[in-house]
Amino acid sequence: MGPPASAPEAAAPPSAAWELLLPATAAPPRARGRTLQAALREAVRSGRLASGTRLPSSRELAGDLGVSRGLVTEAYEQLTAEGYLRSDRGSGTWVGGAVRAADPRARDGAPRPSGARTDFVPGTPDLSLFPRSAWAAAHRAVLAELPHQGLGYPDPRGLPELRTALAELLVRRRGVVADPEHVIVVSGVAQAMTLLGFVLHARGTPGVGIESPGSPEHAALFASAGVGTVPLPIDDEGLAIAPLRASGVRAVVTTPAHQFPTGIAYSARRRAGLLDWARSVDGLVIEDDYDGDFRYDRAPVGALQGLDPGHVAYTGSVSKSLAPGLRLGWLLVPASLFEEVVERKRTMDLGNPVLDQALLARFVERGDYDRQLRRCQRAYRERRDVLVAALEEHFPGTEVSGIAAGLHVVAALPARYGPPARFLERVTAAGVVVRPSGHYGATSADRIGLVLGYAHLPPARIRDGVRLMATAMCG
Repeated sequence: MGPPASAPEAAAPPSAAWELLLPATAAPPRARGRTLQAALREAVRSGRLASGTRLPSSRELAGDLGVSRGLVTEAYEQLTAEGYLRSDRGSGTWVGGAVRAADPRARDGAPRPSGARTDFVPGTPDLSLFPRSAWAAAHRAVLAELPHQGLGYPDPRGLPELRTALAELLVRRRGVVADPEHVIVVSGVAQAMTLLGFVLHARGTPGVGIESPGSPEHAALFASAGVGTVPLPIDDEGLAIAPLRASGVRAVVTTPAHQFPTGIAYSARRRAGLLDWARSVDGLVIEDDYDGDFRYDRAPVGALQGLDPGHVAYTGSVSKSLAPGLRLGWLLVPASLFEEVVERKRTMDLGNPVLDQALLARFVERGDYDRQLRRCQRAYRERRDVLVAALEEHFPGTEVSGIAAGLHVVAALPARYGPPARFLERVTAAGVVVRPSGHYGATSADRIGLVLGYAHLPPARIRDGVRLMATAMCG
């Protein structure tokens, strides 16, 4: 049958079709048929051959293109079978109406810098510190040494060599209890939280406690797994135990090494209280050790998991030490959850990419990862000192709270620089982006609370950003 009466045919002059498809004739003879089909397909998708357009006969088009008629006939038949063209004996061939071309442009939805003169938003490492030369050398070595069978589907827990390297690293640097057989390689802390969320949901867990103030990502990740969250207050020592007990939850997410955003480290008493709670209710403490390696005033406090691996799930990643785009992290869970988490990991993605895992294993084994950590620690310690000094110079009376650690500073500016809404309006207009403490749920009665990230900024930009804020407030 022919095209609908409401869609009149628009004949495509042979010359027009010839111009669209001419590049296909330059393909090697064996590939010419496939190339002609691809060119016709793209012409229809792009709209250059509109719906209802009648195409030249196979004899005419073959003559225009200087190819065999059989080649054109085969292309017409193939695209008719796929729905791009319509044809009926004796009535010709025309472009069908089934195609709805998608926008050919690939948009990039990744987070991008704001474009401000200085962006103090926390959470981003300095990506220029990524060890490109050492990483490239490890990549070449891994490709040369990886056996063919190593490119098959991996163990969903991760490659044995990476699990072994991570277990040794975490025992040495973070004081965890880590058996390589029970390390799970994940795509960062986000996947670790989601995996635990799915397992807890399957067990009927109604809700998980989260720190308040705390990382806004935790609630979103558990919500994606169908698990609700219960905000629980933080005090000067860490998660408050009495509200935790009163909440009725049996699982809670914590950042004990360096609480986000307050910047405190859980006290020894509070760490013990948290574990007492977990034992008393047979509960689970989920330890997000997001920047535990970055402590500048003393050696980092060991992970909570080392005190009770039967009640603590421990997770971390290379997002702050190497780059978040690598999407590589680790998860240790109590034995009672292990098989369920591994099975969920298997059904979710069949395991992380083999080459990336082998590369990180080599990077850790050869000591490159330790060198990278030392490099980042030196840079970030200097930048934190620069930021604190600049705040003291330009905003006298500012209080910097929390421990000297991580990638952000918590600063409380005197009330005379307020009110907060006016402060934020002026510094934003000056080209400086900051996050108020209230963005993360923290409040301050008489001061302007700010959570300032500094790791991604060179010292000169830090000084310039603080100076711009001060100038804006004096205007």
